[in-house]
Amino acid sequence: MDAANRFESRTTYRLLRAEYLAGLVISAWLLVAHWDEVRWPVAVGLFAYIDVIGYLPGALAHKRARGGGVPRAYYVLYNTMHSWLTAGAVVGLWAWLFGWEWALLAVPLHLCGDRGLLGNFLKPFSVAFEPSPHPAFTAFEAAVGAAGRTPPAPLRPVRAAGDERPQQPAGSPA
Repeated sequence: MDAANRFESRTTYRLLRAEYLAGLVISAWLLVAHWDEVRWPVAVGLFAYIDVIGYLPGALAHKRARGGGVPRAYYVLYNTMHSWLTAGAVVGLWAWLFGWEWALLAVPLHLCGDRGLLGNFLKPFSVAFEPSPHPAFTAFEAAVGAAGRTPPAPLRPVRAAGDERPQQPAGSPA
């Protein structure tokens, strides 16, 4: 993925998920290593608030809609609560008010689990709230996959009629 092509191939998507799985393993290992020092009610609350506020309302709306659309507010709630920016603010505020503690690892544990285990990232408005293949993306993915497994050659600029400048090789400055 790059700034001009905002999609992942299956391989890059799996690699991205693998990075989050590493974060999940590290967070889980630290929680287990400090088991006796974790305030577990706090850890459970910090783990759960993300989905209680950000996922469950949208999931219920999706179920009630029976295939219909879900209001954008549910996407905004989901994306806000599943954002690393919000998570950092919550962890920072908690640490400022109550001090640093091992229970705070529940927040990265949740986000890394969502991304690494479940493959769930932020939700665009253009897809169903619950994961479901979008027909346009399915067709796009098939077309990109059918184009071959090697990167395409750079495109040459199109000349206007009557342009007599010499042709530049692809990738060289014009």
